[in-house]
Amino acid sequence: MIYELCVVAKDSVTDENLNSLKDLCKEVMKDYKTELLIEDDWGKRLFAQASKNGSKQGHYLYFMYKGEAGALNQELYRRLRINDHVHKFLNVNMGRDRDLDTILKNYKTPFSRKYNGSVTDESEGMDIEKDRRRFARRRNCWFLARGIKADWKDPKTYMWLINEFGKISPARVSGVSTKHQRFVNSAIKRARQLNIVSHLSDAVLK
Repeated sequence: MIYELCVVAKDSVTDENLNSLKDLCKEVMKDYKTELLIEDDWGKRLFAQASKNGSKQGHYLYFMYKGEAGALNQELYRRLRINDHVHKFLNVNMGRDRDLDTILKNYKTPFSRKYNGSVTDESEGMDIEKDRRRFARRRNCWFLARGIKADWKDPKTYMWLINEFGKISPARVSGVSTKHQRFVNSAIKRARQLNIVSHLSDAVLK
């Protein structure tokens, strides 16, 4: 199976603390004979919404890996949960090994320097907003037509479904299929968990 891990380090971490955190994740993966596919440092970012403890920014680290998860993910969870430098983290099952090429190809996020972009960028030259409104009027799913899936780390794939008050547009309004509406809801909830998207507005991580 293929998994992704995003760790948000506290704003107060030093470069030494950050390197120690990276090494911790990679050492656990190595101990469990896991293949690290992508390691990406998104840098220090301003949260879309301040955390309950008042934190307004954090340093984002991203890992994609392939292996047998069970014990590995439990150990990562245990180690990260007790680490004083970790603010938040998220672990997601991305799919099976046979989908590896597609998953790697689709890894894009505006928060990365190396993999900067969005899967929606392939529609270059198209008026995306006009295109979405056209699909909504016809009650056709924009995601199905474009072969795109909502992804928590790629806000362009779902932010158009969040209004200025942080409410998610229902499928009956947007024309999105029931299946893709579930993907959208999951992506937004994951993004909110990591403070990438606000609960109360349409603000995004900067």
